[in-house]
Amino acid sequence: MAALPPYASNTQIAWHYGFRVLCAMIFFFLIFPILVIIPLSFNAQNFFTFTPEMLRLSPEGYSLKHYEDFFTSSSWQSAMWNSLTIAPLATLLATVLGTLAAIGLSQSHVPYKSAIMAILISPMIVPLIISATGMYFFYSRIGNFLVNDVGLPLDAVNFAKIVLAHAALGTPFVIITVTATMVGFDRSLTRAAASMGANPVTTFFQVQMPLILPGVISGALFAFITSFDEVVVVLFLGTASQKTLPWQMFIGLREQISPTILAVATIMVALSIMLLTTLELLRRRSERLRGLSPS
Repeated sequence: MAALPPYASNTQIAWHYGFRVLCAMIFFFLIFPILVIIPLSFNAQNFFTFTPEMLRLSPEGYSLKHYEDFFTSSSWQSAMWNSLTIAPLATLLATVLGTLAAIGLSQSHVPYKSAIMAILISPMIVPLIISATGMYFFYSRIGNFLVNDVGLPLDAVNFAKIVLAHAALGTPFVIITVTATMVGFDRSLTRAAASMGANPVTTFFQVQMPLILPGVISGALFAFITSFDEVVVVLFLGTASQKTLPWQMFIGLREQISPTILAVATIMVALSIMLLTTLELLRRRSERLRGLSPS
């Protein structure tokens, strides 16, 4: 944090400390509602409020029963494994498509780059309910053809539809992060590799990919979070056998008030913190590789 110069005026001093107080208040406003659920997840009672024992910090007021219910309940475990199966597949597909699109759009000879970029990132802009409705009508025709005419299993077709839909939602994040990484990429490296006889595939994996890898991984993490946390599209496209963790949480709030939701939410917050920490480390590594920050 930069210190105030000795010649700072009263207005500069007031702004210096006032700005930090304002940032702290905004941070508190955004983070505190999320942090409330963490102690509530250890509630020994089936309540969504702090009990007198919890307020007194009595050991009797705290328990791991909700976490135990999450890890022993068949419905919660089925939803968790569905999420852990769908999200990585959607992330892999979104990462491949988004990286190739970003590399293609970074070429100077590509026409209408702005229009193409706007179309590719439109899933981030269009309201999710509209995207989910469009995907429902689009995939329903394809799904009916594959099930009725081709004879594929219904569960496999529905599973593939959810993976493709989540990949479509995650691809814009990969495109944006990889495109931002490509801004600082030195084109002379690929020309030097080509002049030494390397083919385009070798140049990509040996020269280009190591330098843009932080952006690719960052985009993949964003795509994973998008898929893992998505519920609207799954409600439109999925069935009971594809019930994901956010869907199960939605049911827990709508049909049965289950305090296990608090434990699941705490686990997801911890997962988000780990992913955000990874993103920050990758951002710093990318800046070091591009010479934007000291080693």
